[in-house]
Amino acid sequence: MRRDGMFRDEALLKVQAGRGGDGCSSFHREKYVTQGGPDGGDGGKGGSIVFEAVTHENSLFRIARQRQVVAQNGSQGAPNNCSGKQGEDLVVKVPVGTQVRDAQHKNLLADLDVAGKAVVIAEGGRGGKGNARFTSATHQAPRHFTEGQDGECRELLMELKLVADVGLLGLPNAGKSTLISRLTAARPRVASYPFTTLDPSLGIMETGAEPETLVIADIPGLIEGASEGKGLGHQFLRHVERTQVLLHLVDCSATAEDPLESYRAIVGELEGYKAGLLSRERVLAATKVEDDESKQRAEELFEAVQMPGIMISSVTGQGLDVLRRELLKTFHRSCLSSEDSAR
Repeated sequence: MRRDGMFRDEALLKVQAGRGGDGCSSFHREKYVTQGGPDGGDGGKGGSIVFEAVTHENSLFRIARQRQVVAQNGSQGAPNNCSGKQGEDLVVKVPVGTQVRDAQHKNLLADLDVAGKAVVIAEGGRGGKGNARFTSATHQAPRHFTEGQDGECRELLMELKLVADVGLLGLPNAGKSTLISRLTAARPRVASYPFTTLDPSLGIMETGAEPETLVIADIPGLIEGASEGKGLGHQFLRHVERTQVLLHLVDCSATAEDPLESYRAIVGELEGYKAGLLSRERVLAATKVEDDESKQRAEELFEAVQMPGIMISSVTGQGLDVLRRELLKTFHRSCLSSEDSAR
């Protein structure tokens, strides 16, 4: 997948671990010792490729530009039974939430969903054996040594699934970008036309309680058929999978399409994408409620779906404090539910 801008949530990368150093064939020599025994050292192990999840990276853009990374080779063995130096491991920093798959077989190699988690993706080759290793009672002066082994080489497909506490959902122009700019310090592009948001972004909302902050992911507006891959549906929907709470926004302004149909469209995409998403804790918010008509449309929506909701306006600030409290309460409820399930 290719998009404009600096955000990338997919990347192809070729990794080549270091080759092991060759063993050494050597015989001990010093003054008055003319026929010393074999003393060739082993070659050093090649460097491995290690992926580590870090919080200061939030995109695969940099990795996508690299295309290939190669670890250091091990050094050759030396006389006097000196082993060669091991090649340094190459650590690749990736955003938290990165999944690494083998590009050919599509099997999952690593799920780096926690900051600090590190996984060896390609193992460095073993060093060769020096001739000192082949000494025996019947073979006192071997000249034989072995070559180092090649390191693992792989083509990787990397996918980023944002890790957030709250995921914003809604049709294009439902008011997600404006809301996240009011709730957090994030500054997404905001305009009164669909598809302003092309890339997922994260914002930090201060709660004034425990936890002190909630991470909110602004998921780009979905279209009907997104769960079937239309538009950039799969790429956008996968960012919902790791959120604790889903905040469903529905535009209830006088000029918006039927709020009930808009609500059902998003629910249908969640059902079609992955079983169980709708069982996740959800908060329903009617956006752009700034007059009597929009208020009435919001009330009719809540009644039709038999779900309590919150009326908000990101422009005037109406209902935002109520929404903050409800998100925090719902997040706590979600955490308790997760703990009970784990028992």
